[in-house]
Amino acid sequence: MFGSKRLGEILVSHGVVTPQQIAECLEFQASAPDRRLGEILVERECAKDIDVLRALGLQFGMEVRESFDLEAVDMTLSKDYNYAVAMRELIMPFEARNGFVLTAIVDPLNLDGLDVIRVMTEMEPVPVLAPRDVVKKLIAGIFDKRGDLANMAENLDTQKPAGEEEEAEKIEDILNRAASDDEGPIIQLMNMVFQQAMRERASDIHIEAAEDRVIFRFRVDGVLKEIASAPKRFHSAIVVRVKIMSSLNIAEKRIPQDGRIRFKIAGRDIDVRVATAPAVYGERITMRILDQQAILLDLKDLGFNERHYRVITHAITQPHGIVLVTGPTGSGKSTTLYACLNRINTPDKNILTVEDPVEYQLAGISQMAVNAKIGLTFASGLRSYLRHDPDVIMVGEIRDQETADIAIQAALTGHLVFSTLHTNDAAGAFTRLIDMGVEPFLVSSSLELAMAQRLVRRLCPLCKLPYEPSPEELAEIGITRQQIDRVGGVLYKPCGCKECNNSGYKGRTAIYEMMVINDAIRRYVMQRADAATIKREAESNGMTSLRADGIDKVLAGISSIPEILRVTQDTSD
Repeated sequence: MFGSKRLGEILVSHGVVTPQQIAECLEFQASAPDRRLGEILVERECAKDIDVLRALGLQFGMEVRESFDLEAVDMTLSKDYNYAVAMRELIMPFEARNGFVLTAIVDPLNLDGLDVIRVMTEMEPVPVLAPRDVVKKLIAGIFDKRGDLANMAENLDTQKPAGEEEEAEKIEDILNRAASDDEGPIIQLMNMVFQQAMRERASDIHIEAAEDRVIFRFRVDGVLKEIASAPKRFHSAIVVRVKIMSSLNIAEKRIPQDGRIRFKIAGRDIDVRVATAPAVYGERITMRILDQQAILLDLKDLGFNERHYRVITHAITQPHGIVLVTGPTGSGKSTTLYACLNRINTPDKNILTVEDPVEYQLAGISQMAVNAKIGLTFASGLRSYLRHDPDVIMVGEIRDQETADIAIQAALTGHLVFSTLHTNDAAGAFTRLIDMGVEPFLVSSSLELAMAQRLVRRLCPLCKLPYEPSPEELAEIGITRQQIDRVGGVLYKPCGCKECNNSGYKGRTAIYEMMVINDAIRRYVMQRADAATIKREAESNGMTSLRADGIDKVLAGISSIPEILRVTQDTSD
């Protein structure tokens, strides 16, 4: 294994260093016998890391690589490997060949590390030399591809415990190298968090400090689940890393902060809205992932039935009036409005939006982000936009009477206005506007369509199971045996497979309640009737409730009874 020439001789013979440089470095090594000659040469900038590595390859008869193709790596070789051990030894198996295992290694004399690979794979390792940063990237890439965030976070525990001075030094290191592709474990951990979140289609990432742990949770298809946890002492470094990425003040821990991260994963442009807040055990972080390529901008993809599609298409092609979408946070209101705007976005229309914040950029549309710090609110932004000759205006949310008054006046003066409200159902939109102080006659004369929506999880098409629901289940949701018989006598329930991360669900669709404003409803609004009265009138004219639309999706095999019950309330009484 060992060559006849010394490292210094090889480097000199290839013109990498001079004999004088070798002599000086050997003299230094005599006073620091634990240091390798190659390390000293690189540290003193006498030679580059790759030149020393190539010389070591010649000395020991080993192949040298400057990069690895992650797609060609045999992931099964490291299935029993521990992340912390891999990073400590800087050694990683990547390819099996004729009973041997090619193994990336930084130090050719790391015989203990090679023994670990030999025992783990039951094959003889063949060392392949690579630069330190390349091997670290390979290790992080393999563990990330395996989706082993939990393993990586848990094994931060094997890192050397840090006192306050050491922790401060780590944070300083992160600051110094924040813009570079750093190999630090915290940076690798956070990179893995983002990549795994994208793989699992998470909409939100939560990082929370508990008494003795840092907990990572993802919201996937509307449901929050714990993914991993790390030792509490790494909390500060994790928070600092996120704050640096989102350009927040790392020294400020007493008040909430908001920021934004932009990056690319697999060629996809990703925006992340970051919010920090103080808590008892330390700052918590919530990150909303905005994937430009994941948003559905075609109305046909949003889960409308035939009637709903016809109703909304008619409403958004009117020359004036207000279209209101209601529902709680995270119910898909913004996506619906973006799809509506995309549908009517033509060169002959001037479309303007006022949002908080701008979640997705739409070509051909002017989008304004509100900024309360400088006095730019929904109301002031909307008032300003009315001087820009708009045909269509979208207001992110009607929060107060001033915004409501301006939106209604815009609708009454020939503009089509889209906006959202936080109400439980479509009928609640009328009473909410009146409660804000808007006159009933203005509400009744300006609204064209009020719709409520919720997001429900789709059953995984690969593993959903047909089953016979109990009479109690059917009674609770309001499905009759006759309805089931009309669709073939089969309903489905979740099971769980690799494709859906064993959840039984994959993706989401929406359920809707659409109220077309007719003369009878306008009279009820003028009389300040309550929401229940208005809803009964709408249902007598063909409106289906959220629960009823959910039942249709259960009967179609799209969702399940428990899922519809989770997001809707029974309004039959």
